[in-house]
Amino acid sequence: MIVTITLTHVRDLAPGIVDGRRLGAPVIDTNNYYPQYKDSFIAAIEAGTPESGWVSKQLGVSVYKAFNGIGANFLQDAGAPAGAPERIAIPVGGADGPGKELVLDLVDQLGFDPIDAGPLEESWRQQPDTPFYAKNYPADRARRALAEAVPERPAQFRAANR
Repeated sequence: MIVTITLTHVRDLAPGIVDGRRLGAPVIDTNNYYPQYKDSFIAAIEAGTPESGWVSKQLGVSVYKAFNGIGANFLQDAGAPAGAPERIAIPVGGADGPGKELVLDLVDQLGFDPIDAGPLEESWRQQPDTPFYAKNYPADRARRALAEAVPERPAQFRAANR
């Protein structure tokens, strides 16, 4: 199941909406928090909770952060076979286990290099305005960009500057 709606509308979803998914199916969060454009103030995110950590709490299930740093046009048109030079990498943040393995495999099947980006608590590394975000890097450069990220939300991505 993939959650792709304006982030603040996640809290408006019907309680238990993800409960009807197939047993063991992971929930993928593709959202980004844009308080300066479309999202209302979310205190927990402003205080440092990673976006997908907040989504996980709202939905009451573990989620995996993926596909949030690639434009829809690239997702549709830029997939390439495994081993292709400059194949775009997509990180997946979330708990280790079968769910993460399914999401990593999905990324690969769609034509992108899957990168295990660690636990959901580290998914801030792929949020907007980090060195990785919207860069369409190959795997080696994507890993470096994720490592270069800092946890502080940049001023232009905080509600206080709307």
